[in-house]
Amino acid sequence: MKKTITAIVLTGFLAYVLGIYSTLPWWCFAVSSLLVSVSVHQRPGRSFLSGFLGLFLLWVALAFIKDAANEHILSTKVATMLPLGGSYLVLILVTGIVGGLVSGLAALTGSYLRK
Repeated sequence: MKKTITAIVLTGFLAYVLGIYSTLPWWCFAVSSLLVSVSVHQRPGRSFLSGFLGLFLLWVALAFIKDAANEHILSTKVATMLPLGGSYLVLILVTGIVGGLVSGLAALTGSYLRK
């Protein structure tokens, strides 16, 4: 359990740092998830979960903070165009799930590379 929490925190932290302080493309967090998974040895299932949760929590928090700054106007309009019923919260959750899946799969790959 301690390794899982460590991997979640490291995944979120490294993804945030790479996203803010680098000029790398948006998917650079996948590389950080892979590196965290290689360095913090876990079973593949826990590795996927750690990568998924680390980035899911980060992206949901960042999306909500950015969205609250404009009183959810843009995200409500985008959610209306998509089949989300106009709910900005569902759009934020979908954003987190997409990022979480990419990060989780990168972490899973890192776990299998370690074997």
